Amino acid sequence: MSERDNETPRHDADSRLGELFENLPEPTTQIPTVDNSAPAPGSRRAAREAASGDATAPTNGASGDHLQPSPVPVRASADEAAAANRESPSPTPVRDSADSVDAGDTPTRAVPVTRPPAASASPAATPEPVIGGGLDDLFAPHDDHVDATPKKKRRKGCLIALIIVLAIVGGLAGAGVWVANTYGDRISEAMGWGPSKDWEPGQATGEALVTIKEGDTGGPVSIALHEAGVTKTEDVFYDYLVDEGINPTFYPGVYRLQQKMTAEAALAALEDEANKLENTVSVGEGATIVSSLPGMAETLGLPLADFEAAVKDPSQYGVDARSLEGWLFPAVYTFDPEVTPTQVIQRMVDRTRQALDEAGVPPEDAQRVLTIASIIQREGRLDDFAKVSRVIQNRLDIDMLLQMDSTAQYGYGSLHEGVVSSSKEALESDNEWNTYKRQGLPATPISSASDAAIDAAMHPADGPWLYFVTINLETGETQFSETMSEHEQGIEKWRAWCRENPDAGC
Repeated sequence: MSERDNETPRHDADSRLGELFENLPEPTTQIPTVDNSAPAPGSRRAAREAASGDATAPTNGASGDHLQPSPVPVRASADEAAAANRESPSPTPVRDSADSVDAGDTPTRAVPVTRPPAASASPAATPEPVIGGGLDDLFAPHDDHVDATPKKKRRKGCLIALIIVLAIVGGLAGAGVWVANTYGDRISEAMGWGPSKDWEPGQATGEALVTIKEGDTGGPVSIALHEAGVTKTEDVFYDYLVDEGINPTFYPGVYRLQQKMTAEAALAALEDEANKLENTVSVGEGATIVSSLPGMAETLGLPLADFEAAVKDPSQYGVDARSLEGWLFPAVYTFDPEVTPTQVIQRMVDRTRQALDEAGVPPEDAQRVLTIASIIQREGRLDDFAKVSRVIQNRLDIDMLLQMDSTAQYGYGSLHEGVVSSSKEALESDNEWNTYKRQGLPATPISSASDAAIDAAMHPADGPWLYFVTINLETGETQFSETMSEHEQGIEKWRAWCRENPDAGC
């Protein structure tokens, strides 16, 4: 090294910068010492010395002894950094920025200064490679000055950050699962997701008879359409009227429609007079005398009092019973304009006898079979009729109380209130139909039974069941059990369904 190089003002700047470095934390590895007398390749000093022909100045083709990396000051103050830049060449081999390019040179974009790799204590150690592409690089600071924090601490910080991110994501996912499980059905309904509540156009088939009573509005008509198998859900017709802003007038009578109609098609059919059956009355499956007579009188244009008088004496129709309840067969009837209430009732009783004969019911067992069939009709869905019949028969065989809610409700006068569970008053009422209080069958049938219910009463399914409960009122799904513990589990399922569907008539 020449004497001239030892006299350069660079050493004064290095001395001041050295004082700054003494105040910095001790790094885990030592930065290698460098010969500061050698100008950095590509610096201004090298260019000046090359132009003046100084043979002692190293060039890019010099030996490796003069190309060791220079130390990079870590966040020196602005005044000290400025002094260092004035008194010494650039400590790293990078191009000058566009602001400092000599005349005639092509301006080049400034390259960020990066800290040289730390060297080990051994002279033979190789520099550590620059981090890139991993999680450390993801969380590494992007600054012109590399943090002097040891890598282990930096990795620990990255790991903690990663754990926090995963915890947040995991918490959000868990919350999403809970919301989906708890409110998924309501969210789907509100957002219009899930299966459609209406049938698709073009699916209509068969025939369905719908009875509209005097004063019926959109709500009751919507329910009647669903019960007749016309619409897919109970409220889709009413929702259609509300959404479209339609307020139609419904005229009482029996209408011939199809099954699986859209709400729009059902409305069009009800407004078409060709679908209204004249002088036609109907008795619904599971209906009672009290619920059926007003519709008959209204449709046929006859006084209700005349129909009430016509059903008072069962003997005039050849029925040996205290009441005609259960003897008005559920069907649709068409009469001549001059028909009388007595003729209407006679026609219905005759149709019941026909059903009993076809099912092979002996005349002396007619009242008993109709009573069982009426309970089956009110308690079960069609697919479960034979099982419900078996439960009734198994209880009768061991003198066990039937405990049927339908019978308690009938005796209390609340059968048609649209509620499945019985009130405390109905269960405690001491009448001849309350099978929670009285042994055996109720005093009379409690409703009109269909052919299927009569057949099930005559042919119970094989099984040991003593209990049953409908656990889903929308689908009619019913659980049959042999033991009380199993039955209590079924009751809890029903209660859970009712909690999720508070307006479903539980």
